[in-house]
Amino acid sequence: MTLAIAARVARQLRHDPRTLALVTCVPSILAWLVHQIFDGEEPISSQVEMTLLAMFPLLLMFLLTAVATVRERSGGTLERLMAAPIRKMDVIGGYALAYGALAIVQTSLLTAVCYWGLDMQLRGGIGWMLLVSLATALLGIALGLLASAVSRSEFQAVQFMPIVVLPQVLLCGLFGPREEMAGWLEGLSNVLPLTWAVEALKEVASFPDLTGHYWTSLAIVAAFAAAALGLASLTLRRRTE
Repeated sequence: MTLAIAARVARQLRHDPRTLALVTCVPSILAWLVHQIFDGEEPISSQVEMTLLAMFPLLLMFLLTAVATVRERSGGTLERLMAAPIRKMDVIGGYALAYGALAIVQTSLLTAVCYWGLDMQLRGGIGWMLLVSLATALLGIALGLLASAVSRSEFQAVQFMPIVVLPQVLLCGLFGPREEMAGWLEGLSNVLPLTWAVEALKEVASFPDLTGHYWTSLAIVAAFAAAALGLASLTLRRRTE
């Protein structure tokens, strides 16, 4: 049943070229613009682009998943699906698989553009960098599904962005070293998953071989994504009130 739901959502996405273009192409275009802003100045340019490999997938996949899923509920599609004898986790899993396939395309293109097109400085393997970017996109999907599960309208779903996503962007180290933050801000950043995605990317950029810190950081991101999916399945309502 999970695969059937994923296939249905994937068919809907194929018939929405504007959304596909937004999610897959816009991150790469924005990364190129950032590269032009810094005029290729190293190492600043590579450091910012590396952070964008985590930030853009999280942000865009969160928005797409939250809004699209709430829209399906508003149109009655999700409610009809939930009326069938089906587990809520199968529904959440189906949506996650469909959007996850799109995330693979998005992160692969973004990683390729940053590495080959923008000449990002990297000591580790590009595959390990792609793995972190994909994990962050899946985190965005999971958080988006959680937001949609507790929202009654698209507007409510979007309102979760400044609560769930923006604090992570501000505190992940993009705008300055976390070590220079106030103690309580650094402590807060340590419990946000995007911070650990950026930490994993830094490990790939700094070391030719994988480190234990890389795997620990990646595991934290994956744990947050799994927890968000579990909470989404628990809070998903079978009927729209």
